[in-house]
Amino acid sequence: MRSRWTEPGGRGPAARLQLLARPRQPEPLPVEFDRRRIYVLPTWFGLFFLLLLLTMGVGALNYNNNPALLLALVLAGTALASLVSAHLQLSGLVVHAVNAEPVAAGRPLMLRVHVRADPRRPRRGLRVESGDSAAVLSLDRGAGEATVEVPTTVRGWRHPGRLRISTTRPLGLARAWSWVWPEKPQLVYPAPEAHGPPLPLGAGDNVQARLHPAGDDVHHLRPWRRGDSRRTIAWKPSARRDSLLVREYEEPQGADVMLDWDELSALPREARIQRLARWVDEAERDQRRYRLVLPGQAPIGPGAGPAHRHACLRALALLPGAVEA
Repeated sequence: MRSRWTEPGGRGPAARLQLLARPRQPEPLPVEFDRRRIYVLPTWFGLFFLLLLLTMGVGALNYNNNPALLLALVLAGTALASLVSAHLQLSGLVVHAVNAEPVAAGRPLMLRVHVRADPRRPRRGLRVESGDSAAVLSLDRGAGEATVEVPTTVRGWRHPGRLRISTTRPLGLARAWSWVWPEKPQLVYPAPEAHGPPLPLGAGDNVQARLHPAGDDVHHLRPWRRGDSRRTIAWKPSARRDSLLVREYEEPQGADVMLDWDELSALPREARIQRLARWVDEAERDQRRYRLVLPGQAPIGPGAGPAHRHACLRALALLPGAVEA
């Protein structure tokens, strides 16, 4: 049975070795990197450099060449100093937040990693990696942010898994890295239906209207502002008030749209969710007020705007049947 905290796709030998590294389970943020969770190993270039030093040292000893031996020892000391320097690039780094704006399933989640550090110590060459995605992390006055892509396939909560922060500075001879495993999951909206019927017509007596310069009905008069068309000036009321007044028109939008789960009983469960997600987006695009009715929940709305859209899509994303990734 798959463990709750198993990382997505973590079945190979390399993934099993990662589970031995700190942290071994998701952890609350902020997290500070210390010597117990920073790992340093030579790069391929570092291994070649080590082989070159061994060859120089053996040759110098074989021919009793003291200057060549001294050069090999100086280069070896430089390599050891680069290991310490690479470790110090990460030591004291604090990952204080990892977040992302919700996206529809199938689109990559743009995960933002926020980092702080002591501004007195320069940090260069830092990278944040998640799977096959990587981004450069630049610090300015001790704070920085990097954005990596995390793939999504299903709606619901998406655990980002382990994130690796690494560097090969200053000489590229060694790679220092550390893992952070945020416990807070990110929300993934349901993927909207690609092709479907148009938004249902509104029902009821609650007819809405919005101000529109090309509307049919006069809503009210207001003072003239620079840029108003001369055609909208109400000349007679302006003469009585001794100041220019402009007509504001309104355009009917129709009644509130009802998005009812039970009205789509002919569709499979996931198809219903995708169609309702599509209609929520269409209602927002058309600036319509809408109400979402889901089984076992209080109706959401009527309303409109980003907050109302998020509430509706969140409710759809968290309906039973979503797979945690």
